[in-house]
Amino acid sequence: MSSDSTSGQPRIAIIGGGLAGLALLLTLHRRGVPATLYERDASVDARAHFGGTLDLGWKSGQRALRENGLQAEFDKNSRPEGDELRVYDASGKLHMKRGGDGGHPRGPEDLRPEIDRTVLRQILLDALPPHLIKWDHGLASVRALSGGQHDLTFANGATTTADFLVGADGAHSRVRALVSPAAPEYLGVNGVEISLAPETTSLPALAETLENVGSGTMFAMQDSRMFGAQVNGDGRIRTYAWLRAPESWAVPAADPAAAKAVLREQFAGWVGWMMNLVEYCDERAIYPRALYTLPVGHRWAHVPGVTLLGDAAHLMSPFAGAGANLALLDGLELGLALADLHEAGKLGDVGVVAEKVAAFEEGMCAMAGRVAEGANGNLAVCVGPNTPEAALKRFAERMKAEREREG
Repeated sequence: MSSDSTSGQPRIAIIGGGLAGLALLLTLHRRGVPATLYERDASVDARAHFGGTLDLGWKSGQRALRENGLQAEFDKNSRPEGDELRVYDASGKLHMKRGGDGGHPRGPEDLRPEIDRTVLRQILLDALPPHLIKWDHGLASVRALSGGQHDLTFANGATTTADFLVGADGAHSRVRALVSPAAPEYLGVNGVEISLAPETTSLPALAETLENVGSGTMFAMQDSRMFGAQVNGDGRIRTYAWLRAPESWAVPAADPAAAKAVLREQFAGWVGWMMNLVEYCDERAIYPRALYTLPVGHRWAHVPGVTLLGDAAHLMSPFAGAGANLALLDGLELGLALADLHEAGKLGDVGVVAEKVAAFEEGMCAMAGRVAEGANGNLAVCVGPNTPEAALKRFAERMKAEREREG
């Protein structure tokens, strides 16, 4: 394996500046391993308005932050009260309320505090030297060379050669094709993201809506339809409206009045305070949200010089609440594996690196497979014909059976 002439270290290229890529870059940087991250967005502000709130587990997402010196920053910016969950039916009957009630004291390992994705991403970015991230570098093509090397060409015309390439480039990864023919598959559930803007939530007409949504997450389910609302740190209430529909189904997002009309029709008869999530939604922020997955248990025979992280490796539905946690954990664990080789002076040995990374991939894919199977099961009952009763039964069974939640 060749090396960067200035550092004497193998050239590590990370494609994608989401949570997985940033966690890997930070883990390597803090342990003295040089790496460069390439992100297609023009700047850090390109997606400042995207992403809802995430609940991070103590042994997954929080672990990735803690082992990189960011637990205090997470604690300062996260919301333990956001761990609350409420489940209703379409009539507004409350079937379950969990968390957020000041009940029995719990240790940090039992809580999954919420944090906005944008805030979390900024915490990671602030912990990294800016020169390690190359913005406006969308990967256009990859050419495999000998010895595990890859030539990379970016949409802006830049080129580079990587001794070790990491695809953290999401659901539609360009790197994935180097190791696997798998592609995202439609899950049969389509939908739309809407939200109440912070300035709107003070309206008297929304008082009942805010009271019933609570301080964390609200699920309302019936007849293969669902609202999932989350309270964000800035006061925005972000809602996902999901239903069983063809992949081609979509609301006319560019026409807010027409989009609302479609949702009124699909959720006709649902209680008024829920429909306020539609009626008062921010007309500047309506986004299609069809659900896709990679095959459950997706894995591949290791290819020297390249690997995948996060959604590029194990895209799944959000119904396990695990995507961000697994992405952060992937970045941490791969980073620690490479840092161990660096400390042992073996990061330049292609065979040793391949063996170490293959073991990492096996563990990552095994866990992701278990979590994805659970996510699909949750999706089936949350957006199914017998909700909310079927969902409540599944939640109870899984809480009783699982000694410790993965992801």
